Amino acid sequence: MSKSLKTTGEDLWKNKADKVNSELFTLTYGSIVAQLVRDYKQDYTQVNLQLEKMGYDIGIRIIEEFLAKSQVGRCQSFKETSEILSKIAFKYFLNITPRVENFSTDGKQFSLILDENPLAEFVELPDDEKANKQLWYSNVLVGVLRGALEMVQLDVEVAFVGDVLRGDDATEIRLKLIKILKDEIPAGED
Repeated sequence: MSKSLKTTGEDLWKNKADKVNSELFTLTYGSIVAQLVRDYKQDYTQVNLQLEKMGYDIGIRIIEEFLAKSQVGRCQSFKETSEILSKIAFKYFLNITPRVENFSTDGKQFSLILDENPLAEFVELPDDEKANKQLWYSNVLVGVLRGALEMVQLDVEVAFVGDVLRGDDATEIRLKLIKILKDEIPAGED
């Protein structure tokens, strides 16, 4: 199954993904982060919050495109969700394939390890110690994951636990399943 997911991800990237110049994408994202740092006067907690909110809004919108183009059905387990995220979703949108590691024994938590992060290319965090301890530069990814998974009825906690930009050995995003949400029909619709 894992090999076919990888093949599906590669096929989506090659044949169905609308591509943007990666350097332009990276520089545009960098200017957004820099503007937020200025707007919030280096309050990195607020910058992280705003990046997460932006990502959440993106996530709730791009999930429809992903589901339509990938033809992926409903996942039967959180482990299957981790594989779809890693091998298909990240490949389709960012042309990377994070490793899935550190799965908890209860099957409700895992980590995505990014060997490369297209958002962080050409980036150096500000020299102040505060930025190195507080800023999660790619925090938009946390929001994207949370928003997209919420749209498929998975309430998750998502957070960075490591970032090479901050001197960590790896860039790691931790996902924790809180609960499976009920499918609800909006009021007035049958």
